[in-house]
Amino acid sequence: MPAAARSRLAGIAVAAPAAAVLVLGTLAFASPAIASTTADQPSAAKELIGSHPDWATAQADAGAVPAGTAATARVYLAGKDPQGLAAYAQAVSDQNSPLYGQFLSTADAKARFGTSDAQVKAVSKWLTGAGLTISATDAHYLQVTGTTDQLTKALGTQFRNYRTDDGTHKAPAADAVVPAEVAADVAGIQGLADTVQKSSSNAVSQATAEAQAQGTDQPGALSAKTPQALPTTPTCSDGKYGSKTASGAPVGYEKNEPFAPCSYVPSQLRKAYGVTDAKVTGKGATVAIVDAYGLGTMQADANHFATAHGDQPFAPGQYKEVLTPNQWVHQADCGDWSGEEALDVEMVHGLAPDANVVYVGANSCYDQDLTAALSNIVDNHLADIVSNSYGEIMHGKSGDLDPAVIAADNQVFQLGATEGITFMASAGDCGDSSPGAAATGANCQPDTNQAQTQWPSSSPWITSVGGTTLELKNKAGDYGHELSMGDSRSVLSPDQKSWTPYPGNFYFGGGGGVVKGEAQPWYQQGVVPDSISTVAADGTKSATPQRATPDVAMSGDLVAATLVGYTPAGGSYSEGGYGGTSVSSPEFGGIMADAIQARGGRPLGFANPDLYDRYDSRAFHDVNDAAVHTKRGNVVDLGMVGGQLKVRLYKVGADYGLSATKGYDTATGLGSPAKGFFKSFAVKHNSADNLGPDTSGDDNAQN
Repeated sequence: MPAAARSRLAGIAVAAPAAAVLVLGTLAFASPAIASTTADQPSAAKELIGSHPDWATAQADAGAVPAGTAATARVYLAGKDPQGLAAYAQAVSDQNSPLYGQFLSTADAKARFGTSDAQVKAVSKWLTGAGLTISATDAHYLQVTGTTDQLTKALGTQFRNYRTDDGTHKAPAADAVVPAEVAADVAGIQGLADTVQKSSSNAVSQATAEAQAQGTDQPGALSAKTPQALPTTPTCSDGKYGSKTASGAPVGYEKNEPFAPCSYVPSQLRKAYGVTDAKVTGKGATVAIVDAYGLGTMQADANHFATAHGDQPFAPGQYKEVLTPNQWVHQADCGDWSGEEALDVEMVHGLAPDANVVYVGANSCYDQDLTAALSNIVDNHLADIVSNSYGEIMHGKSGDLDPAVIAADNQVFQLGATEGITFMASAGDCGDSSPGAAATGANCQPDTNQAQTQWPSSSPWITSVGGTTLELKNKAGDYGHELSMGDSRSVLSPDQKSWTPYPGNFYFGGGGGVVKGEAQPWYQQGVVPDSISTVAADGTKSATPQRATPDVAMSGDLVAATLVGYTPAGGSYSEGGYGGTSVSSPEFGGIMADAIQARGGRPLGFANPDLYDRYDSRAFHDVNDAAVHTKRGNVVDLGMVGGQLKVRLYKVGADYGLSATKGYDTATGLGSPAKGFFKSFAVKHNSADNLGPDTSGDDNAQN
């Protein structure tokens, strides 16, 4: 990595474990509220910026909320020293810091940065003094119930009803204000507006995606009218990408388009990304997976899948679950997460067969339940690595993401960093998540009102994992090349002679972009160019650099899909192709478990500084759409409802609003793990200094 791209340190003082004092770089991340002070400093009242949602306008005002209206809210606590927490999280994560790798125990992290009894007492007194009842509490929050009148007394703002696209909702008439005596103790308050904020899975099966698209399809099944016969059974290219040509199909983007690859299995992915050659298995590392709810047959299904494809099942005690089924809520609203869970568990086990896996099922897909699951992992140090395959847009027609969610999650990620825990999250499956992408995308949030990034992958304290279209040289899995993950889709016309629409509509694509209002973190300085970092996803220009996503990328395309097997409720075990950055995140979770083994079992903690230190080296494939000389069209056969065989044309490397270019880009970040990735963690104090540019000859080599 060039010296100019190294992390820079100067400006914030942090107490070192001994008598030393370290001077650290100015922390580059945006706070969702006004700057807070540490608990022992005097402070003024604190306005919670963004607690009054944008949709609560004077024009939409439907009158005051009736007196005595029931209300609930979650008050997140700031801890003893939030600025010190952020600074220490940076220090232990940066190789240029003398505190690098000096992680704290869970008890020490709590003692230094957790919430004190005095803070809990002060905040409780304030809330109960307004008449509210504390109904639940843990180390990070106080849950309160009462009425909107009591919230008004506590927060100094009235509550009113407002007309929205999905009905009338109540919200604060102005931003809430925390009084001076507890201002430093409160990080944020969630739930003041009664709109639901939740995350969605970033995974979709081929069958589900096709079913969602059927409403816009014209009849296009094979028939006797087909001029030149296509196969009469589902067909895929088994082995080398494009090894089978779709003879008989109408001409699309080019002549002789290939059939899409058969769904990849873990042994192929291990070979492609250098795991097999590096002889690493994740031994000694533990990976946690966070989704909603839990599949009762998960371990049995994972073992079935592994043995069916030549891998070892979980050993006794290697797989554990943390579930509270008696507390599960909102199942109808959140939907079925079984496929997501199976995908995540099988990908981590597949990429790191000897790593321990802990599945932590949140009680719902709602933000506060997912945050609670993350907190549980950190508070009890359940894992070295945490993979999150869910996300939500930060700006929508129903308002922006609650700033309290951002504050609470960032606190968890920072605490995890001090303890040596690595967090990662999938970047999304809707390209730039704009309304244009959502109009035809198979896994988009229709509420979007602008091009944007997802949360939590937008956090500067998490590794954002984007997607690629992986193309193999052979059935064994040797790496061929990669494109950015993005597909446009057409169907066979009714007369069997052409494709409609042509060119196809956007169908599926990896997420990414520059986060509006989030300052560039220190580790991206010198790597992400200003031409990228000063333009937010929606086109808003900034005078200063902003946080860019994703950080890395791995295979996740729905066309070059990944095989998953599980038993749905009331059904029987089956396997099918899945795609999404929900594939990519647990894949990278497995890769990082392998990296921990490569570096002798030492945890990595917050990984981004180490990853950016490896920019422009043989640790990464620089995914560059323009450098790949390959056929971009694929014909895919799928058995549809009633046994009718359907034909689809996909153009790959066609993400919406994003593309992979030379160097860092907002489709694939730094790139995907290459042959030198594990070596870089095993040599010279965990550094890429001795790794020059990749000269392996791969289409996507760093150069």
